Amino acid sequence: MKKVKITVMKTVCHEDLIEEFENPLEQPCEMTVGEVFIADGWQKPDGLCDSAWDSMSPFVMTLAYGGEDIYSGWMKNKKSAMISCNDGFRPVTFLLETLEEEAD
Repeated sequence: MKKVKITVMKTVCHEDLIEEFENPLEQPCEMTVGEVFIADGWQKPDGLCDSAWDSMSPFVMTLAYGGEDIYSGWMKNKKSAMISCNDGFRPVTFLLETLEEEAD
């Protein structure tokens, strides 16, 4: 099984939706562009939020087990995927890339 690099590519904050619909949060998502996580199998990397992991874990596992070309030609690099978390208020876009090193 391969390790998978997870890089934060973009963060968005929909202030209008937050103001109208969201209850105040003590600690909203605080991902920063360029932040990197390394996935080692089904183990969620430290510091990665549960919601993001729930959105991307099937894609991470596909790549970790050698899967390629997710959605037939979608990505220029066949050993990668672009995934966004399911937070409608603060969506974060992640680039997933298979690393050649094996997971522990």
